[in-house]
Amino acid sequence: MRKTINGLSVFISGSNDSKAIIFVHGFPFDHTMWQAQVDEFGKYYLCVSYDIRGLGESPVGDGQFTMESFVDDIEMILDELKLSKTILCGLSMGGYISLRALEKMQERFSAAILCDTRSEADNNEGKLKRAAGIKRINTEGLEPFAKEFITNCFGQDFKQNKKDDFEKIIEKSSHFNPVGVKGGLLAMLSRSDTTTNLGKINIPALLICGEQDALTPPPVMMDMFHRINKAYFVEIPKAGHMTPIEDPHVVNEAIRDFLIKNNL
Repeated sequence: MRKTINGLSVFISGSNDSKAIIFVHGFPFDHTMWQAQVDEFGKYYLCVSYDIRGLGESPVGDGQFTMESFVDDIEMILDELKLSKTILCGLSMGGYISLRALEKMQERFSAAILCDTRSEADNNEGKLKRAAGIKRINTEGLEPFAKEFITNCFGQDFKQNKKDDFEKIIEKSSHFNPVGVKGGLLAMLSRSDTTTNLGKINIPALLICGEQDALTPPPVMMDMFHRINKAYFVEIPKAGHMTPIEDPHVVNEAIRDFLIKNNL
């Protein structure tokens, strides 16, 4: 079922009587990156996915986004759907949003699943790289930026063995509104650092990372793992940054085991 909440395109699957999982996608993708997880866990949970503002089917507006506005959007979705003690699942930029949401309103969640993400804010080099991305979109258009960025997101195994799927993903993101994509870059380069809050997370947390993740390598996520009190860490063999797409079977298995272990 598709629902519009404060202009956002929200997609709901499963029973309203079941515990909810909210899926927060990465950049520059949309809610469909979680399709394999929604298909699997929609049998047992209420699965809520949505297009982050400016991406997919959600509105662009002025494109002046911040991480705080993205967190406000999650809060509005939770309020509108009357969700409490939701399981929060985010990847990459969706992980940044999730980590800030945990810092702001941890009491609204019962568990967190953090995929291929980091708690540190961008350093100067990272900020300049985001700024260069905005400049490139302005001068060359979105397609060259999207192709290069997304290519770096996937491991070699997926790019070689799932070429058609890989090309379709690039094609889809290349047709998003450039203003929305630039807004996502602005939000990421201006985000706050949530590292100090990791030790205050008191709900179960599963950290998933691709073995070949070039953007948030396993050592980065292992450091997060050691800072969170009740954390689990799973490394996905041969996968890059987009683990839920690259190896959905192993990722679903890791999520399922985590939910069972914690009676969720």
